[in-house]
Amino acid sequence: MRNKKSFAVAAVLVVSAAVFGYGITTVAATATTANPASNRPPACATLPPPSAPSSPAPSSPSSPSPSVPSSPPAKPTTVTTIGSAYYCIFDNYYGGPVWDPRTLLVPAFAALTQELQRRGLDQPQATMPALTGRKDADWAAFRRVYEQITAGLPADPTVRQAVAEATIQGMVESLDDNHARWMRPSSSSTEAAPVGLRLSGLQPDGPDPASTPPIFVTAVAPGSGSEIAGVKPGDEVVAVNGVPLIVNGVVSDGVIGWFRTATKDNPVRLTLRRLVTGKTFTVTVTPVPIPRETPTVESRLLPGDIAYVRMPAFAPGMADQVLRAIADLRAGRTLRGVVLDLRGNGGGSPTEVARLLGAWAHDKTTSYWCDVRGECTANRTDDSVPLLNLPLVALTDRNCASACDSFTSAVKDLRLGTLVGTRTAGAVSGPGEPFQLNDDSMIMLPKRHEIGANREIVNTIGVAPDHVAPMTAADLSAGRDPGVAKALTLLK
Repeated sequence: MRNKKSFAVAAVLVVSAAVFGYGITTVAATATTANPASNRPPACATLPPPSAPSSPAPSSPSSPSPSVPSSPPAKPTTVTTIGSAYYCIFDNYYGGPVWDPRTLLVPAFAALTQELQRRGLDQPQATMPALTGRKDADWAAFRRVYEQITAGLPADPTVRQAVAEATIQGMVESLDDNHARWMRPSSSSTEAAPVGLRLSGLQPDGPDPASTPPIFVTAVAPGSGSEIAGVKPGDEVVAVNGVPLIVNGVVSDGVIGWFRTATKDNPVRLTLRRLVTGKTFTVTVTPVPIPRETPTVESRLLPGDIAYVRMPAFAPGMADQVLRAIADLRAGRTLRGVVLDLRGNGGGSPTEVARLLGAWAHDKTTSYWCDVRGECTANRTDDSVPLLNLPLVALTDRNCASACDSFTSAVKDLRLGTLVGTRTAGAVSGPGEPFQLNDDSMIMLPKRHEIGANREIVNTIGVAPDHVAPMTAADLSAGRDPGVAKALTLLK
């Protein structure tokens, strides 16, 4: 399932959330309450949407989600936390009103027993209790067995925390929803020592199932261990710690895991092939902290009076940044069109999507948010934004996710412009709402799922470009950009 490598988030690369950078699309959560007459654990607490995602500067696979606010270390995760997450899903998740509790508790228990086995701590009493499909009764049965199991664990708090985390992750991952996730807070103002790479063939929730070899570096974070080691965009990754990154045509999760676990004392060795020189060489990358930064747009004038604007995320205020950049480039000249570069854009706020679409169309439905029973609410363009009246070409790739999926699907459905690049991520199940649990961790849950303006499902599928123009290792090494080149031919 895609969500198994979820945005927990820790996103694969840069995550704006989002996630993982990918930024997860979020809306404000509504209040949730517990029935005081029941034996339910404390209800999850509503939270405002996460703040603007961190800079899209490349980070290592599965670096911490920039959507997780810095805060003191979380409290221990307990059976009460697991129960709060269980009921939070029923109260606030898209499928909650019709969910069978067994679909949550069986995967949670499976994850629990797998963690016990990995640690050599399996127990005779670690047997799934009989479940009936009744929410309260099934939770009570699960809790009894969980407490029996944990009573037999070593007193080591690290072991108990790992078992609890595995259980709650198993429950959330069973939703198989790319906007549902569970996250522990970070106390650091920097990324947790990422190696500072963005790689092709990886998406915020793990390896891209559509990826093909070779895997190559698409971006290197300034000041990162990778930049210090001399890694450059376009370098093909032949091996990591002497092991091929691709085995039998599939990106290895185990090899990717070395990026996550690399430390100062345990650096990662990369065998790279640089196409411009034809040389294969090995470098040692020692992770160093990379400060988080607020994303900003980049803009320049292309030949033929074409505006180029790179939008790294749909973070709050980004749509207006894009519009100001276009206005600045328009001053004193007649623009012939706009190239909006959304490659690597991990998403963000639906408000920003509506605002930016409002620069190209008014009085249009851009998408729908639907509940599990099929009742849908239309999302509309922000008609307070003046129309630009300029042709649009949007550049897309497999890391254009969440709100970026939403924006590009509306551009295509409403015929507002032309898409160039590759199919988008298709990570747009629905807007996530944040809830806090009693250990100060956060669970993100979409209450509604999204469909496109033409009522098509975009989630897991993505938006196909009108013109395919992938970025290759050879292009990056030579400084070429096939997406921009194609856009210029379309806007002539």
